[in-house]
Amino acid sequence: MTKAPDDKPKYIIPQTGYFAHDPDRPQPPIVTPGVAQSAPSDATVLFDGKDLSAWRGSKQDEPTWKVEDGYMEVVPKTGGIVTREEFGDIQLHLEFASPAEVQGQGQGRGNSGVFMMGTYEIQVLDNFENPTYPDGTVGAIYSQWPPLVNGIRKPGEWNTYDVLWEVPLFEGPKLLKPAFITVLFNGIVIHNHTQILGPTVIGTGDLPCYKAHPPVGPISLQDHGNPVRFRNIWVRRIGAYDLV
Repeated sequence: MTKAPDDKPKYIIPQTGYFAHDPDRPQPPIVTPGVAQSAPSDATVLFDGKDLSAWRGSKQDEPTWKVEDGYMEVVPKTGGIVTREEFGDIQLHLEFASPAEVQGQGQGRGNSGVFMMGTYEIQVLDNFENPTYPDGTVGAIYSQWPPLVNGIRKPGEWNTYDVLWEVPLFEGPKLLKPAFITVLFNGIVIHNHTQILGPTVIGTGDLPCYKAHPPVGPISLQDHGNPVRFRNIWVRRIGAYDLV
């Protein structure tokens, strides 16, 4: 066991050698990203810029995020939003933009998150010239894996996530296979078939630990108090090869 700077005990994650939010963990190198794409013909479109019909509020209510000019925007303190449909193995595309007017720093600047199966978070954050703890940087598998590089665009500009998600598999309470994720951020690989260590753990100092859940789940977007924008969200279900 080691001590974090705030003197709260945190356990080193064996797979990484660091405790969650370790400020001594190396920062991801900065890379300038290259441009975006529309949904393929077999995709399930979750947001086309018109309405939130594919979503519900995180409390089973109607979502109240703002929709205008082809994007949706977090309305702070209204709660996150969750897809009405549930998914297993998928390819996910979405685009997001932090506020053009910079306010706050560190985790208080352009903060949101994309939760696979409502449980495993890919961090959304404005990290343009705004360092934070590496496993909380934009593109991080939150509290587990920093991105290989930081490819964020300037505040107000649109960024893209392209995600390949493999669900964890269980037999009763037993984990048979962990989840794996591949993420391209603005066309740059930042996670390459990376093993998810367990559900996202926030603020407890506990190690991530899998708990059995169904093989499908929703995608959720986080309200973290910042007016982050999203657009062009779609998924494709990934099937198996047709083997004889």
